[in-house]
Amino acid sequence: MKIGFVGFGEAAFHITRGLREAGAGQITAYDINTHTPVLGDRIQKRASETATRLVESNEQLASACDTILSTVTSDQAAKAANQNAAYLGGNHLYADLNSVSPAVKQSIARTIQGTGARFVEVAIMQPVPPYGHRVPMLAGGEAASEFVEQLTPLGMNIQIAGQQIGVAAATKMFRSVVIKGLEALLTECVLGASQYNAEEAVFASLAETFPSIDWKEVANYMVGRVVVHGERRAREMEEVAETLRALDIEPIMSEATARRMEWSARLGLKAHFKGEPPKSYRDVVEAVTSVLRT
Repeated sequence: MKIGFVGFGEAAFHITRGLREAGAGQITAYDINTHTPVLGDRIQKRASETATRLVESNEQLASACDTILSTVTSDQAAKAANQNAAYLGGNHLYADLNSVSPAVKQSIARTIQGTGARFVEVAIMQPVPPYGHRVPMLAGGEAASEFVEQLTPLGMNIQIAGQQIGVAAATKMFRSVVIKGLEALLTECVLGASQYNAEEAVFASLAETFPSIDWKEVANYMVGRVVVHGERRAREMEEVAETLRALDIEPIMSEATARRMEWSARLGLKAHFKGEPPKSYRDVVEAVTSVLRT
């Protein structure tokens, strides 16, 4: 099995590192940002660290690999599939791991299957770090069992959602309404409560209702996720909102979550922390105050 990645960002890097440690053979990647400033340096460093061969085109990737994993940003998933389709054939298995709507997954499936290649939709159900390649995944489509058979011997944690394309994506998407909604809620909570030094009282009150949860620790983690992944999460929640509209459900909460995520991205909090997760929600509150003053 020769594995290839379309896009070599954070998810691809951590999955590749795990696969390499598990004894995977040839791994190749193509990323349009390989030679751009900043991102290019990071991609090349990660490729070197994981002994990943970087190629210069989708055509070269398809020639080098039989199993291709698409790990681009959600707004580029369909475009990436179209760009790869011209070079795919019956020997290829194309897995889309991107956080997109069921309808987009179905559209990508039609594009890929039209080439004679097999398609599998994959939903990554937890943050890739610290799981690496063992991060829980759901796989869907007629080729899902083949994908599982190929990659579980290397330690990947994949469950089959069924043969219908879209079920895995829907599971992840509507889970995100809750998870990313909590991230947005806790960010807004501590931003307000901190102005009155009321956070500890808020956490204590929440603990009375949900005694099994350490709310301060959850806030530290979730608010940090908004800082590091705000832009990507905003795009994902916009996909959620669009899907809900298609179901004649007004996406009130999903749109609000997307706005809070976009707020973090526009404020430049990720750059403020140099792309690393802040140690606590208090660091974020202080950073917001500092950024807004300048």
